[in-house]
Amino acid sequence: MDNPQDMKRPEDSSREWKLIEKVLLDAQGEQKRSRRWGIFFKSLTFIYLFSLLWLIRMPGEHAAEMLPEENYAAVIEINGVIAADQDANADSIIGSLRDAFEDDKALGVILRINSPGGSPVQSGYVYDEIKRLKETRPDFPVYAVIMDLGASGAYYIAAAADEIYADKASLVGSIGVVGSGFGFTGIMEKLGIERRQYTAGKHKGFLDPFQPENAEEKAFWQGVLQVTHNQFIEQVKNGRGDRLKLDTPDLFSGLVWSGEQAVEIGLIDGLSSTSRLARDKLGTEELVNFTFQPSPWDEVLRKLGASMGKGIATLLTEQTLTLR
Repeated sequence: MDNPQDMKRPEDSSREWKLIEKVLLDAQGEQKRSRRWGIFFKSLTFIYLFSLLWLIRMPGEHAAEMLPEENYAAVIEINGVIAADQDANADSIIGSLRDAFEDDKALGVILRINSPGGSPVQSGYVYDEIKRLKETRPDFPVYAVIMDLGASGAYYIAAAADEIYADKASLVGSIGVVGSGFGFTGIMEKLGIERRQYTAGKHKGFLDPFQPENAEEKAFWQGVLQVTHNQFIEQVKNGRGDRLKLDTPDLFSGLVWSGEQAVEIGLIDGLSSTSRLARDKLGTEELVNFTFQPSPWDEVLRKLGASMGKGIATLLTEQTLTLR
């Protein structure tokens, strides 16, 4: 005789099957939802990558299709520190200058400057290229307009222009050179840190911040700074000519002057703005920005701060030569 416990009523079996069916349907629904979310995120990733590619391939500010039909003033901005790894680097500025000089609809170039200066090498490259380009197109004027600050290497570049203008409160000049660094010998002694450096060559460890300062090397370095300063002074004299008041006390000492003072001593030619200069000197209201624009991808990487650690390490350990 069968055990009554082993016997199930039809309604019990029906409930079990319905439960199994519900579990299977729920699992199937979960799989469908997972597939939908997967498709959604894949589509989102595709749209993001496509948009990024479009931004990278996006034309620059002075692409031909964006230029006005009438003639215009070509504006090139020099902002921030002038250095090879900064936006204001010689390659970018020179590329923009060449584009402007080759443009038949450009009436002239206005360098819009707001910079404390920087590398004498980068500034020298730009200065020399402006002079060279002016020889290829003598009737194409180059003006410089100093905004808040046009100091040191920035003024070096401005001196190559036909004329320089600024606001009455702008800071202009700082014709000097500085070599900067740090010395860590005292703190190393306190921390019990020993510097071990192996070189071949008497001065190969020249200006090592972890070694005591050497009087002979200090004198040599001062000589390098003086030679660079003399080069700077000579280029300013060549660029400004008779307009420069050479009898001005401390003219080449590294001091800065206001725009109003700079007019009096011949560092600049007058007080004006970019728009006013375009109207008065070039006879146009149209301004076209020829400044080199880095790709959006480069901007994203830069803003992520990938080079922050490198910058801090360089600041602490590397000797730098800067026009200030």
